[in-house]
Amino acid sequence: MEEQNAVKALAALAQAMRLRVFRALVVAGPQGLTPGAMSEALAVPAATLSFHLKELMHAGLVSQQRNGRNLIYRAAFDQIHALLDYLTRHCCGGDKTC
Repeated sequence: MEEQNAVKALAALAQAMRLRVFRALVVAGPQGLTPGAMSEALAVPAATLSFHLKELMHAGLVSQQRNGRNLIYRAAFDQIHALLDYLTRHCCGGDKTC
């Protein structure tokens, strides 16, 4: 992961509602969630949720797929793993077991 992408991802997660949305998608796993399910579970208006999902997608942390009439959002696990690797790459003298 490049530094610029890490900064985008961290900036996107540095907002309480976006962090809640992202965590909900992580918990949902590969099946993802529809905006309606997220809006209800997080008690957030649809327009507000849409704004935060757009920001998370821009940062590469969330993907979107159309399934018939529904949109399904999923956490981009590969991106969060890349971010964690980027952040820990030089810790412990490069020993990845710590």
